[in-house]
Amino acid sequence: MRVVVAPDKFKGSLTAVEAAEAMAAGVRDVVDARVDRCPVADGGEGTLDVLLAAGGRRVDVEVPGPLSAPVAAHYVVLDGWAYVESARACGIEYVEPTPRTALRAHTRGVGELVRHAVEHGAHGVVLTVGGTASTDGGAGMLRALGGVVHDARGNPVEPGGGALASVATVDLTAVRRLLDGVELRVATDVTNPLLGPHGAAAVFGPQKGAGVQEVRQLEAGLRVWSHALTQAGASDVADTPGAGAGGGVAGSAIALGAEVESGFELVSTVIGVDEAVRGADLVITGEGSLDAQSLAGKAPAGVADLARRAGVPVAAVAGRIALAPNELAGAGITAWRALVDEAESVEDALRRAAELLRGATAAVVREFRAGARS
Repeated sequence: MRVVVAPDKFKGSLTAVEAAEAMAAGVRDVVDARVDRCPVADGGEGTLDVLLAAGGRRVDVEVPGPLSAPVAAHYVVLDGWAYVESARACGIEYVEPTPRTALRAHTRGVGELVRHAVEHGAHGVVLTVGGTASTDGGAGMLRALGGVVHDARGNPVEPGGGALASVATVDLTAVRRLLDGVELRVATDVTNPLLGPHGAAAVFGPQKGAGVQEVRQLEAGLRVWSHALTQAGASDVADTPGAGAGGGVAGSAIALGAEVESGFELVSTVIGVDEAVRGADLVITGEGSLDAQSLAGKAPAGVADLARRAGVPVAAVAGRIALAPNELAGAGITAWRALVDEAESVEDALRRAAELLRGATAAVVREFRAGARS
């Protein structure tokens, strides 16, 4: 029997790698099987951990955080590609979100990670863009890459989305020189454009501390920034799906020619999940919370889809499950367990996540074997 365990992280308790270890132990508690561990991610938090487990090399770099204080960040190099997670330099966890931080936070540290990777030989950069504190449209990133951003008087524009309305000119000459011959890709499952009611400021600004007035200010600034980029010869990304991801940092990358890809599809291809599921007897996936968002491009749904197309049954084990049986079945999941059902409380489930995950995995394997025998 061959079983593939392909979980995402269990946020607050287990990384995807740790979850895969616990699941593998649960399988072996029931049957002497070959277990292929394929921890997965969707391009968001935890992606670098998965790439490290796949043989990537970690590169540590101190960069400016979203409010300029230095933070210890890193990226991962695998097969000549540098994987840069924006949140490592500009994560929302680095600030206490307020209207003031929503206007001041910037992405310079993201650009410094990209620059470091390129200057140290990366022939391509994959930028993952979730979880940022900033809505600066990627202006800070471009400045770190050599972009010159001036106001009408020829003075450098202050960092942060709140200052974008004063942008008059952008010079991308040095950015293009640095990135000449370097392939750029953006990993995101967000389809929000840069501007408008579904854009970066309107949708994500409030999550970063912006009130109604700040959202208006950020929206106006992003509009000016988008126009300035096109005046500098970059692509017009105002309405491009995905350009609003990461507070618009995706927009600046796309404006430079980056391709947008599904985070899960990109990561799963790199680590070979599609190859692993072919010929397996059972695939087990999971994450901390299996809910409606899980069906909208998240890793467990992606794993289930790959398995379904390969004709392999799929089970899911999650911290909690907020989907109806018909929704799970529609996603191709035929068996499931929730850790909270076996715990005294949510806190208990978080505390004993590895133990409970091992036991729940063993339970679904027993159920699968019983069904196969009958």
